[in-house]
Amino acid sequence: MTESPDRRLAELRELLFARPAMARELPGFDPEAAPAGPGELFVDWLTGAMRAEVPDAQVAVLGTTGLDGTPDARVVMLRELDPVAGVWSFHAGADSPKGRQLAADPRAALTWYWPALGRQVRVRGPVVTTSAERLAEVFRALSTKSRVAALVGRQSEPLAEPAEFRAAWQAAERRLAEDPELLDPAYVRYGVRAEQVEFWQGSFDRQHVRLVYRRAGDAWTRELVWP
Repeated sequence: MTESPDRRLAELRELLFARPAMARELPGFDPEAAPAGPGELFVDWLTGAMRAEVPDAQVAVLGTTGLDGTPDARVVMLRELDPVAGVWSFHAGADSPKGRQLAADPRAALTWYWPALGRQVRVRGPVVTTSAERLAEVFRALSTKSRVAALVGRQSEPLAEPAEFRAAWQAAERRLAEDPELLDPAYVRYGVRAEQVEFWQGSFDRQHVRLVYRRAGDAWTRELVWP
């Protein structure tokens, strides 16, 4: 017998309170020992998450401003980090919703959360793009499937049926096989040039630790903030 929607909702409410977050052993974080800049600390945290085999540890939530002024968000993959410049990079199509949003308002936020470690990192700042000369090298370094996906394009457009997508995918595969040097003209590497980076270490007793870096010219300031 199928459960009623009301019963499922009641069960969900019970679970939300019965399963507290971070009820497990989590690593510590000594902010006094943190490096002068956020890039080095991010490298340490992301490397630790990947060594701990946190699934998709490089995947972040990208926040942008919609063309109607409404906040928008989706997940993207970190493609490169420049710790010295403080730039976190990801890829997107210029004609995708996020590409159009960034063209209209070139500011963004990236958020990582690694549940197994109870750690969150938030990056905010203006968005910069990679030069055309560097872009060809970057695109050709992607996996074959990533290049095919980029060539298919049409992200977020209405899809009449799955067969339409499969046909477009196969056509893009053929194009790339015939011309391995083929580039997607709409492909862009975006980088968030951080103005602020926050590292958050969760704790089951709710005594979380938050360390915030803020850009100050070519250097960084840092301070603890209340959790």
